[in-house]
Amino acid sequence: MGAVYDHLSITERRKIERWRHAKVPVDEMARVLKRCRSTIFRELKRNHFSDESMPGCDGYYGAAAHLMQAERRSRERKLIKHPELRKRVIERIKNGWTPEQISNRMIHECAPLRVCQETIYRYIYSKEGQREDLWWYLPTHRVARRPRRTRRRREPKFHRDVSILFRPDDVAHRRQFGHWEADLMLFKQKLGQTNVTSLVERVSRFTVILKNPNKRTKPVMGKIMSDIGDDPPPKSSMWRGQTR
Repeated sequence: MGAVYDHLSITERRKIERWRHAKVPVDEMARVLKRCRSTIFRELKRNHFSDESMPGCDGYYGAAAHLMQAERRSRERKLIKHPELRKRVIERIKNGWTPEQISNRMIHECAPLRVCQETIYRYIYSKEGQREDLWWYLPTHRVARRPRRTRRRREPKFHRDVSILFRPDDVAHRRQFGHWEADLMLFKQKLGQTNVTSLVERVSRFTVILKNPNKRTKPVMGKIMSDIGDDPPPKSSMWRGQTR
């Protein structure tokens, strides 16, 4: 078995069912599915269907095997099998810990029995976790977990060339006069579209506050050019971020 193991899918199990009825050798099944032959033998043995009320229907069925495997995984979840571990995890969740903090802390403490953050998330949004409303203690307070495809890291909002993390040393350490930090401050919606732009010179800390009719780029930049002067600070010196 490699470092990553994928469980048999419902499609693979249905193929095994058809091949089983056709008496295809297990070695041939393993070759076509690109699985170890022991995986096929274990699948046929563990998920063999039998029912006393239906004596003539004993055998291997793909749909039934998939349900049996899902039920077995539900019973064998780590936080279900180990009550003390579950109690410790729930206690930390209710104290404001995130699943990432809990799992990393267990690694730091070299705990003999620990869980990863994905296991904790799955328990929080399982039937058992929903009964205790564990989702409420997460920072996002989401009743349902977001789909996997929406959990990808988003592209940065600002280009790296204008990010505050990539300022030149002279700007970052305030060794050169003439570099400004700009920030747009918005107010409650009931107050309308009016907002203000704050301009702070990094060395002298000289601050300019400009009132804007709205937050669109053209009027905001026009206000800066008209109130500050015909020669505004260079683009490379305007760093997005909060004033420090």
